[in-house]
Amino acid sequence: MERVEHGALAYYRFAQWPDLKHGVFTRHGGVSQAPWHFLNTGGTLGDDVAAVRQNHELIYDALHINADQRRRSVTVWQIHSADVVIVNGPVRGRRWAAQADSMITDQPDTPLVMRYADCTPIMLYDPSKGVIGTAHAGWRGTVLGVASRTVRAMKQAYGCRPQDIQAAIGPAIGPDRYQVGEEVVQAVANYFGAVDGLIRRDWADGTAYFDLWAANRRDLEWAGVEIIEVAGLCTAARTDEFFSHRAERGRTGRFGTVITL
Repeated sequence: MERVEHGALAYYRFAQWPDLKHGVFTRHGGVSQAPWHFLNTGGTLGDDVAAVRQNHELIYDALHINADQRRRSVTVWQIHSADVVIVNGPVRGRRWAAQADSMITDQPDTPLVMRYADCTPIMLYDPSKGVIGTAHAGWRGTVLGVASRTVRAMKQAYGCRPQDIQAAIGPAIGPDRYQVGEEVVQAVANYFGAVDGLIRRDWADGTAYFDLWAANRRDLEWAGVEIIEVAGLCTAARTDEFFSHRAERGRTGRFGTVITL
């Protein structure tokens, strides 16, 4: 990934998409106060609503998204599901399109916006069909197959071929920091058929650690995606750059992602 600075604000771009307007934003450059400092994009955490709105405006400024395009931006109410929304434009009278954790669109100038604080950002782009997608994958979404379901939705809605779809897995809590319980281990085994390469046991006490990066990569590969870029940045280890629900014990903000045609 490439780190880009825009004044005090900073965001990351995937190297495979130099001409696609997108960004995974850090916590730097916003106006929110502690504990949501600074570029918090989550509006239901107790942060000042005006500050969150201004943070979104700063993000749009950094990506050179103009006023007309901003009015067409779309987000969802994220619920740790594998539900996919086909986006044709904003929903009148509502700031979010649906309760879901994935969006796809073939509409130009329609930014897709999501929020994270340890869960996995997934971005998808089919340059041959002119289609984009974005998903939010925590452990629940991952074992429900939100990544592969988004690929299948692109295929069904727009005729995309999985081998033409390029994928990117953004910063999320890493495999050395994401300790999970046995119910998660069982859910991983149920969905993937095995836990090899996905669950690591601590040699000292047997506790389990889940590799969200590898799991979502495997799910995308199962769906037929061949080109996958993985950021490899751990949000829990890099609270200097990103918000982390786990590392900051829930008192933190949400970093934003944007992708648009």
